Amino acid sequence: VQLQASGGGLVEAGGSLRLSCVASGIMFSSNIMGWHRQTPGKTREYVASITSGSITTYADSVKGRFTISRDNAKNTVYLQMNSLKFEDTGVYYCGAIDPANWWGQGTQVTVSS
Repeated sequence: VQLQASGGGLVEAGGSLRLSCVASGIMFSSNIMGWHRQTPGKTREYVASITSGSITTYADSVKGRFTISRDNAKNTVYLQMNSLKFEDTGVYYCGAIDPANWWGQGTQVTVSS
């Protein structure tokens, strides 16, 4: 199983980034996919998830600013992040939550204030 996240970088507050995560070795279309993040000084936290039927759920802290989506033909899950805030800085991890329960290496997002 491999989950490869990309798209992180440095952005000014108020800006946008789009993260991508390509999965292999799993039945992608059957999995709930999601994003977590590890922010400085905090434990790893849930960000968003999307079911096989594209039902989405978000943490309150990102609701209205982030959008998770998936392309089953490309085995890819995305996280569109708009109106970024300094506190969104961290390492973002994508995962196949259920049934695979597998997380990939993260991608760094840095938001400058």
